[in-house]
Amino acid sequence: MTDEWWAGVRRRVEAAGAGPAASRVFGARGHKWVLEDPLAQGELAELEAQTGVQLPEEYRAFLLHVGAGGAGPAYGLFPVRRVQGRWRWEGDGADLADLSRLAEPFPDQGPDPELLNDALAQRPEEEDFDDIEDFDDAIEAWDERWEAPERTAGAIVISHLGCAQREWLIINGSHRGTIWSDCRVDDVDLAPLLDDDGAPVTFARWYTAWLEKAECTALS
Repeated sequence: MTDEWWAGVRRRVEAAGAGPAASRVFGARGHKWVLEDPLAQGELAELEAQTGVQLPEEYRAFLLHVGAGGAGPAYGLFPVRRVQGRWRWEGDGADLADLSRLAEPFPDQGPDPELLNDALAQRPEEEDFDDIEDFDDAIEAWDERWEAPERTAGAIVISHLGCAQREWLIINGSHRGTIWSDCRVDDVDLAPLLDDDGAPVTFARWYTAWLEKAECTALS
């Protein structure tokens, strides 16, 4: 089913990129409508062997049948590439993901207003410190807890929306295969993307929803 889902998608992306209004699609100047070549089965096997985890079915089928990254939501889908014999994802913020922890389950978490308010209430304020260096140390410690890498174990950054806002694909755990928003830079906690019915958005729905909207703009 996942293979059939991607049938014709690469051609649709190329057609949209050649459309009369392709440049009006948000983020097009970043990805330039270019899709990288798909991975070969052997390359995908090597990638999964190095990370120690099988990628979600919809995403791995995309890598095999559409491309290893490129044109996609926002400024594009972060490409996965082999660099000096090791596979890694590349893009603005891709290095936030700890590839050594992809086999760990992504923690069960979600937008909890009380926890978020508690976290923000504990953020140091400059006026509470007599020494600016003490404040800098305190805010740095708070940032480390807010952006602790264990909060995103089992996930990779796959896209950025600009202004340090990013989106993650969950690789492992109970949320496997879903897309999460990361706007912590704006004091908004990690949260799953949800469709109109409140269901978590999976990779395939995330990508094809972007393509459908992009086609409406680019081909108009």
